[in-house]
Amino acid sequence: MRTSSCRKAEQPTVIESRPHTLFSFGTLLDERVQKELFGRSVPTSPASLAGYTTRPIQITDESVIATSGLDVHLTLERRIGAAVEGAVLHLTDADLAAADEYEVDDYARRRVRLSSGEISWAYLDANPLRPAERIVIVGDSIAYGRCDPQGGWAARLATTHIARNELAHRVFNLAIPGSTLADVSEQTPALLSPRLPDTLLVAAGINDSALPHGLTHIADSLDSLAATALSHNARLVVAGPTWLDEERAPVYEGLCFTQARALELRESLRAWCDGNHVDFLDMWEPLRERTDLLVDGLHPGAEGHEALHQHLSALGG
Repeated sequence: MRTSSCRKAEQPTVIESRPHTLFSFGTLLDERVQKELFGRSVPTSPASLAGYTTRPIQITDESVIATSGLDVHLTLERRIGAAVEGAVLHLTDADLAAADEYEVDDYARRRVRLSSGEISWAYLDANPLRPAERIVIVGDSIAYGRCDPQGGWAARLATTHIARNELAHRVFNLAIPGSTLADVSEQTPALLSPRLPDTLLVAAGINDSALPHGLTHIADSLDSLAATALSHNARLVVAGPTWLDEERAPVYEGLCFTQARALELRESLRAWCDGNHVDFLDMWEPLRERTDLLVDGLHPGAEGHEALHQHLSALGG
């Protein structure tokens, strides 16, 4: 896959097993493609992926077209009650790297739970919210929409998402003001089952950065949320913190909001997502130096939330 990743020196918290399993439903099952990529036919076993359907995608990369013989491939889209039949490929590290190079930038390799319960890699739409049907949002006061009577960026996302398919699309905003990632990871498991989510959007706000030791257990909280998402066959998407004007930021007992700490949180989240093949949506830029869009130096007003929504739409859906 033609993308780059930025990783810190520490090892990712999710340990990948060897050999790898990769669910495929398209050209990677073609023996000619396998021989071109891997130098041989690879072992496969039948498999099914519930909660998905497929749609066509136009391919423009000439090398991929030459390998597959096709300029239209398939990509996965969420559909409650549906299932995609395919097979699991059993790959080595080198095989998986070759598959990554073959798949164009429209795809991202992510973990999925197969109908059998097995966890496997699969290539999903690189735009993480575009194929979603049912999105659950968890987070803090900014995700909740505080200081915006219209409900913030989350309500705007819900409006545009549901408008695309009023019958099937749903957005559930379960954000709670004041929450940290540790709070979110503890509270979320009990909230998901009745909402049947296919996408879990975690708005990782800056409360963690404001606590004295808030950054210490970020990876543990994200590990827990990743496991929760997989247990519901949902895709985890992490949205990073927003820019703040620390000179105007409110002072709460025990909390100290600074740009330096917020940026440290941002990079910690990005590094964890890169190391664990999880989607990261950077929410920092749209409010940078825009103090006029912040009510109190921390919480956006209506115009600030609109700017966040437009930025999020461009990044993820």
